[in-house]
Amino acid sequence: MMTFTKRDENAAPGFYQAEAAGLRWLRAAAEGVPTAEVLEVTDTSITLPRYDSMAPSPEQAQEFGRRLALTHQAGAPHHGAPPPGLNHGFIATLPLQHLAEPPPHWGEFYARCRVEPFARTAAESGSLDAKGLADVLKLCEQLREGDPGLTGPEVPAARLHGDLWSGNVLWRAEGALLIDPAAHGGHPETDLAMLSLFGLPHLDIVLEAYTATAPLPPGWQHRVRLHQLHPLLVHAALFGPSYGAQSVSVARAYL
Repeated sequence: MMTFTKRDENAAPGFYQAEAAGLRWLRAAAEGVPTAEVLEVTDTSITLPRYDSMAPSPEQAQEFGRRLALTHQAGAPHHGAPPPGLNHGFIATLPLQHLAEPPPHWGEFYARCRVEPFARTAAESGSLDAKGLADVLKLCEQLREGDPGLTGPEVPAARLHGDLWSGNVLWRAEGALLIDPAAHGGHPETDLAMLSLFGLPHLDIVLEAYTATAPLPPGWQHRVRLHQLHPLLVHAALFGPSYGAQSVSVARAYL
């Protein structure tokens, strides 16, 4: 077997352990999307098999949508719950907050752990100005109110990949394989919104197969950009003001 090792001698403590735990937790979902097998993990590296990739077919996209719904349906203890044995996480190189106890509703978790911390980090890096930060924080106040008109009806916590952009879906002859998760319990619409943020081949087929397996609450299409706010803020914190401007535009659309 050919292998692939990611290594960083300066990795934050627990960085690769969080990735490994996320992959294993997602992999444990019965009939869900397969994940990369963890062969070895240390404080400074993770070793996985080397997988051959290819362009996906419509049939593979359909199977991916169906199996992603089953991954989500495997569930999590609550919104914000980390994979078993963890109390920390990361998205890209940034720390990711989890919750030890259930929040009152998903909007509280999303505001407290996903939107506000990354908005403040983006502001500190110069990617959000004071007015933009204020608008994002105003949206956080609304999220904390738990208004279903904003967040949709409350749903059970899904088992999320958490960083499900197209680059983390590896297509093989056997079908889709997930890599590089920021796994946690959360809203199923979050993973789907992330898939559409940077484009995914045959996304319409994926969504049709997903919703045929696990119907989404009414109005989910209207909430796509709300769920994209977190990854946009992550990109603002890492890559600059253009993503900050997009983040503020999304926040203002929901105010």
